[in-house]
Amino acid sequence: MSRVGEWVLGALSRPPEAEDHAAARDPWNQANALDILRAAFPDLEALVRGRRVLDFGCGGGWQALALAGLGAGFVLGIDSNERVLRSARSLARRMGTDPRRLRFAAALPPALAGSFDVVISQNAMEHFGDPVGVLRAMRGALAPGGRVLVTFGPPWLAPSGSHMHFFTRVPWVNLLFSERTVMAVRARYRHDGARRYEEVESGLNRMTLRRFERVVRASGLRIERRADRCVKGLPLLHRVPVIRELAVNVVNAVLVPRDPPRRTFGAGAQHLPPASDENSGPPVPPQSASPSPAVV
Repeated sequence: MSRVGEWVLGALSRPPEAEDHAAARDPWNQANALDILRAAFPDLEALVRGRRVLDFGCGGGWQALALAGLGAGFVLGIDSNERVLRSARSLARRMGTDPRRLRFAAALPPALAGSFDVVISQNAMEHFGDPVGVLRAMRGALAPGGRVLVTFGPPWLAPSGSHMHFFTRVPWVNLLFSERTVMAVRARYRHDGARRYEEVESGLNRMTLRRFERVVRASGLRIERRADRCVKGLPLLHRVPVIRELAVNVVNAVLVPRDPPRRTFGAGAQHLPPASDENSGPPVPPQSASPSPAVV
């Protein structure tokens, strides 16, 4: 039966020698780096202007660079992927950005814990191996009154929730075909040996809407406001139980601590560590996850 499934899915996919479907290509550049955040949070400029911003899972640095350009007082981009960190630092140097306003690191320096007004997580929540731990880390980075801005998608049960549309346009491929079948066909396009969704580059944690809500509660955060985006022309389906899981393409949420954090750092802790100490502190879980499935 699996052979039949592989034949059917293969027939519905692009030829292996062809390029990835256009929707799967990484679009980042200076002009569009904030497009996703602006669409998710129309008041983005008011939220970040003059504030201390943590870009959690910053990737190649375009978004962090644009946030600094939007007027943030200071932006720290953190990412556990050393390759993309090198790209981010190189980008900042090429653009001549003031290192006092924009920095990149593999981890949050302990001296900066509890000092950020805004923490941003963009298109990464469905990739974190330990989403509860990641949200707790974000909560720990917040200053009193701070907020976490989360936007991600597609969630697991959305039409493209498998993140496999770089090779096939079949919707709900993870529901229509077994994991074994999808991974077998995917192996024609990506040669990383992945046999499970969790093993693809950047990982997929099967984040449904319901699981996201449980994860938020378990992390000590709560949803202050939320505006999910559904499949085209059907904006009200996010209110329908069960159906919403199949219809919501993007989750946009502003999170705040259930119990406001107490200020535990002294006045001196708000100063930045020396510029040469960019990688100080213990590792934390963020890792870049492109909004496109090209990294899968």
